[in-house]
Amino acid sequence: MSSHSHTPAHAHHNAADSHHDDGAAHGSFRGYMTGFLLSVVLTAIPFWLVMSGVTDSRALTAVLVMGLGAIQIVVHMIFFLHMNPRSEGGWTIMALIFTLVLVGILLAGSLWVMHHLNYNMMPMSPEMMKNMP
Repeated sequence: MSSHSHTPAHAHHNAADSHHDDGAAHGSFRGYMTGFLLSVVLTAIPFWLVMSGVTDSRALTAVLVMGLGAIQIVVHMIFFLHMNPRSEGGWTIMALIFTLVLVGILLAGSLWVMHHLNYNMMPMSPEMMKNMP
């Protein structure tokens, strides 16, 4: 009997062999800084639009803010979550599309509810408010 055991050839591996390229992007300092700066700009622009009243149309301001918010979601998914068409066999792009559809439905529904909320509320006088339980 020998004192050493035989191990299969595939059991011997080092860290370099175990690292395979799955197509996923890996973060770099430059990538994270680019994502951070884009996020700051995409946050500052809607704040400036709302606070300065650049446009007279509230609807246009809302559309611009929502559009910049959707762009910011994409920036976060690319620069921080490292989603691209090659990673995970394209499933991350499906997640991106699903997220954008879901956010679109959420924003459109929220705006629809808020627009109709004031219209559908029953008007109350101050006297009626005092008699509320």
